[in-house]
Amino acid sequence: MKKIKKTLNFCQICLHNVYNKCYNFNALKGEGIMSVGYLTPPEIVEYTIETGVKKVKRSFMQQFMLAFMAGVFVSLGAIASSTAIHDIANKGLSKTLAGVIFPVGLILVVIAGAELFTGNCLISVAVLDRKVKLMEMVKNLIVVYFGNMVGAVLFAWMESYSGMFDLSGGALGAYHIKTAAYKTSLPFGRALVLGIMCNVIVCLGVWVMYAAKDIAGKVLAGFFPIFAFVISGYEHSVANMYYIPAGIFAKANHLYVEASHLQAEALSTLTWRGFFINNLIPVTIGNIIGGSLFVGAMYWYIFKSDTQNKSAVHNTSKAA
Repeated sequence: MKKIKKTLNFCQICLHNVYNKCYNFNALKGEGIMSVGYLTPPEIVEYTIETGVKKVKRSFMQQFMLAFMAGVFVSLGAIASSTAIHDIANKGLSKTLAGVIFPVGLILVVIAGAELFTGNCLISVAVLDRKVKLMEMVKNLIVVYFGNMVGAVLFAWMESYSGMFDLSGGALGAYHIKTAAYKTSLPFGRALVLGIMCNVIVCLGVWVMYAAKDIAGKVLAGFFPIFAFVISGYEHSVANMYYIPAGIFAKANHLYVEASHLQAEALSTLTWRGFFINNLIPVTIGNIIGGSLFVGAMYWYIFKSDTQNKSAVHNTSKAA
């Protein structure tokens, strides 16, 4: 028994010494085991501020075209996941499979380069740090929002026109109708809250992707938050710019409507008015609150507010 205790004590001392050496190395050199592969939380805040400044400084056409591409990327993820799961009856299995496939959209946005409305809500960090004006952020979000919409709606129409909705005897078209009808029937309050919860996890996905320093790290970091968002059933404004128009286009074909087995009352909200009023407005407001406040403002307050206050006090005392 005494030998076992001595061995355990020896191991504990060895581990303690290794930890101290690693810690001191990090402190003295500014690098080491923990800082090689990713940014620390305070460094992510700084990186997010720098990224926010770059985003608002781009020209109108750059912002719009990059936003168009993001709408396309998100649509591609939605198309692929919908095609994979449209004929799966088991809800848990279908959501899990969709969660595995859908993240390709955000991965393309971050790695290939694009401007996504929901992710750009993190520009609030740069606004709070006084590196970006509030109106610059608002202008960027408006341009990016409509760029995302053009890309997403275009691909929704292309998917419909291509005849892909005929898959499985029209089951894919029926799936889009049912998905869109559900989204446009949500009460305002529920859509708002689902939008908040969505962009909390989406912006956290962007946040941890910012932390990674290589492509593999970014893919891995972004995959799991988006996987969780999809299987949780939250509401993403840009994804809905694909799903709901696709459902509206599919509704024009009576074969898809019949295959959906939905009654006229359930389909009554599936209109362009229902798209904008019932879903897009509350979900967009929720996405802004979730990304800008719950993630961006929260992390800025945790890591930067004290710095701002100390700087202000120092400047005041200097002036005096």
